[in-house]
Amino acid sequence: MRRLTFLAGYYGSGKSEIAVNLAIRNRCGYLVDLDVINPYFRSREMEKPLRDAGVDVISSPLKDGVYADMPYLSKDIYKPFFDREKTAVFDLGGNDLGAKLLRQFRDAAAAEPIDLFLVVNVFRDDTSSPEPVIALISAIEASGGIRVTGLVNNANLLRDTTYGEIAAGEAVLTAVREKTGLPIVLTCIQESAYDPAIKVAGEALPLHLYLRKYWL
Repeated sequence: MRRLTFLAGYYGSGKSEIAVNLAIRNRCGYLVDLDVINPYFRSREMEKPLRDAGVDVISSPLKDGVYADMPYLSKDIYKPFFDREKTAVFDLGGNDLGAKLLRQFRDAAAAEPIDLFLVVNVFRDDTSSPEPVIALISAIEASGGIRVTGLVNNANLLRDTTYGEIAAGEAVLTAVREKTGLPIVLTCIQESAYDPAIKVAGEALPLHLYLRKYWL
């Protein structure tokens, strides 16, 4: 992973949960919440555990605006590009619509290459096979003006997820990799089911469910 990592994907793919986990696990300096598309499961809602882990959360400049469904972003969203001593994870809104925000970072990204990872849950209808995943990659790149650099396997059925579901997601993304050349960089699994002895594509990322309440 490069110093600056952006996460894109289909609505409900798990981008925000992964962003929070990556930021805390990797002790990132910043988590930048760029989701102005969907008011549910935004990474900025986890400001306390993130700050407790030393992660600075950048999102809306509105006072007490954590849950506000307003398309406002702080001017500080550019700060990680200039604070080169720290790493950052950027959480984009869903689909190509959320990826439009990437365009304002193109000049900065030209000076320092970034990673743009596509998060995929193959158990969502719109990303259940290689063809729609490849179409989503094209749509995100066209909308954001920045190329996707890697794939994240987040195949899951929430708390019922087993390594069988993970393998199903890996099979789909392997087919995507063969057609696009994009590597599978991360494979996610809930921490309660994680087994370090089981080999997966890319780096294994055990997920703590920060955003999803126990009753969901």
